[in-house]
Amino acid sequence: MGITESDDLPLLQFSSSSDNSATKRTGTIWTAVAHIITGVIGSGVLSLAWSMAQLGWIAGPFLMLFFAFITLISTFLLCDCYRSPDPEYGPIRNRSYTDAVRLYLGERSAWICELVMQISFYGTGIAYVITSATCLRAIERSNCYHKHGHDASCEFGDTFYMLIFGLVQVFMSLIPDFHSMDWLSVVAAIMSFAYSSIGLGLGAAKVIGDGVVQGSIDGLSASSRTQKLWLVCQALGDIAFAYPYSMIVLNIQDTLRSPPPESETMKNASVVSICITTFFYLSCGGFGYAAFGDQTPGNLLTGFGFYEPYWLIDFANACIVLHLVGGYQMYSQPVFAVADKWLAEQLPDSPFVHKHYTLKLPFLPALKMNLQRVCFRTAYVVSTTAVAMMFPYFNQVLGVLGALNFWPLSIYFPVEMWLRQRNIRGWTTTWILLRSFSLLCFVLTMFALAGSIQGLVAARFS
Repeated sequence: MGITESDDLPLLQFSSSSDNSATKRTGTIWTAVAHIITGVIGSGVLSLAWSMAQLGWIAGPFLMLFFAFITLISTFLLCDCYRSPDPEYGPIRNRSYTDAVRLYLGERSAWICELVMQISFYGTGIAYVITSATCLRAIERSNCYHKHGHDASCEFGDTFYMLIFGLVQVFMSLIPDFHSMDWLSVVAAIMSFAYSSIGLGLGAAKVIGDGVVQGSIDGLSASSRTQKLWLVCQALGDIAFAYPYSMIVLNIQDTLRSPPPESETMKNASVVSICITTFFYLSCGGFGYAAFGDQTPGNLLTGFGFYEPYWLIDFANACIVLHLVGGYQMYSQPVFAVADKWLAEQLPDSPFVHKHYTLKLPFLPALKMNLQRVCFRTAYVVSTTAVAMMFPYFNQVLGVLGALNFWPLSIYFPVEMWLRQRNIRGWTTTWILLRSFSLLCFVLTMFALAGSIQGLVAARFS
């Protein structure tokens, strides 16, 4: 694509500049809430009715509340690790999760943490490509069913839609960093409210219209006890994927202005966000299961439990796609930041890495960029899109990702860092409680991971 200018309004304007100015923190509790909701309410919400169907009316709601509670504890521990040595006024800032691990637990732990985080970020990107393509395909299928009837053969592939989403993300990846994403997070948060509300409303309307609450205490029956165990494991993995956002807590906290202390603002934002999220999760999962019982689809809005009104289904799926455009960036920007920092350190004199340009698009804010960012970020988006094409299995992929990152990133590192920061001695009451908490979550994670991997392998080779 060439760079052209017109007499009226330039299509693109580039100007060389240096990138030495410090980023000003202007975030508030409400921008933090928007970032959190963008990061949390994503593709995971659509699988919760299916998870509820595997677990039943007692275990399903209980585990959603349990994971909400765990996420809040983990976030509070992490918020205190942003500043050091004092959690509110310490002079040292940990601007990312890895920085905090390096400071409190050492270089080796930081290396392990960084590896797990990058795998998790990358996997989340893959999941968002899969979900977006599924939703775009659902729009086409919805229109087909409306036109030709619910018994029509309306099957379409995902590949084209994955390519479209990947192309959009190539351009969205020109956004420099987290500090430039406030507007995108607000839009994405609004979209998440929209489609979650539609899913909730459609489920509630069907339950009221049928006059029957479907489902059972022990959930969906399976062909064998072993198969039931695998399905319960996958459901745990899907719920684990839907809640935690520990990987981006410190990135969000670093955008907040002070005073008041960033930890105070972030904790308040987390309480608000988790309460909102849990309400939608319980409502969507509960009404979805109540509406369909044993026939609950894996994806509430794309599994075609609902056919009409078709335009509302289309709108909800469009909202999901718009939300995931922002959600993909929420989980990709930390990867981009690590790559930018590493390449800058390795190639201190390279114009390819250090020479910045200003990209000015009509009606949009100016974007700072360089050739290194364009090349790396494009390659990253292309690779996530390619892997998504190879493993387009919604529930199974979400389960594996949720199980992989839940214990190490949401439990182990936050607990260990907090104990180290507060100098908690071994075998004290606080030490025993936190270590027991970590062990319990580890067992749950292994349980969920085993079942999710089994489901993914079975889906891939069936």
